[in-house]
Amino acid sequence: MEVIKEKARMRETVEQAKAHGLVVGLVPTMGFFHEGHQELMRRARADCDLVVVTLFVNPTQFTPGEDFKDYPRDFDRDRRMVESVGVDYIFNPEVPEMYPDGFATHVEVEDLSDLMCGCHRPGHFRGVATVVSKLFNIVPAQKAYFGQKDAQQLAVLRRLVADLDFAVEVIAVPTVREESGLAMSSRNTYLGPAERQDALVLHAALETAAGLIDAGVRDSSIIASAMEDVISTLPSVNLEYIAICDNIFLQPVSELEGQVLIALAARVGKARLIDNMVFEIE
Repeated sequence: MEVIKEKARMRETVEQAKAHGLVVGLVPTMGFFHEGHQELMRRARADCDLVVVTLFVNPTQFTPGEDFKDYPRDFDRDRRMVESVGVDYIFNPEVPEMYPDGFATHVEVEDLSDLMCGCHRPGHFRGVATVVSKLFNIVPAQKAYFGQKDAQQLAVLRRLVADLDFAVEVIAVPTVREESGLAMSSRNTYLGPAERQDALVLHAALETAAGLIDAGVRDSSIIASAMEDVISTLPSVNLEYIAICDNIFLQPVSELEGQVLIALAARVGKARLIDNMVFEIE
């Protein structure tokens, strides 16, 4: 396993691999890995001949007052976790390598970026779309792997790839959860023992929605109200939103049919947590 820090060398390495007929898989990350990241890497390893994990804490996707400086980082630990999966390369650039002096170009996916998390983190998805566009060019892989936990990010990136004709397939990997049901996240490290217990209410709310859907409920307002009731039992959990929408354009639905995304975000102590489930409804 090799670490590359220069854009030109990373691109040349991938282009040479593709010239020899190899299928390249890309796993974009901000590091501080957990089992969810490793599952992305394992999926890429199973599908591809060569796997590149990018490790870059992207400053442009943090809004003012967010945790860019405090975001957890441990490169040596991350490297060991990457090596244990059998990844071929880590692309680990410095900020000036990605955003040199004079950088002035940004990519924005309209509409999809302004909903849900976009309402609470203005500019976040512009930062995501910009850095991922750069990574698709620096690591021109045929396949790119992202976690379903970041459902809105997935929708934004699928639209990005379709609209800008990137020659890469975006592959969603199911959310990996702790045994308790809590969705794995690097920001879970911010949770104390009591906060970690309280955070389980997010998964409980989604399970409540699943139970209602299984029972035949199709009215989104009934489902959202039931989820809010579950979360309201814990005043320490500050709900930001519950969204019940289609899974492509993220538009709200009143009656559930087809592929429906139910997503939520809440603050628990210092941590901002997101979670979701996708339902196929006939």
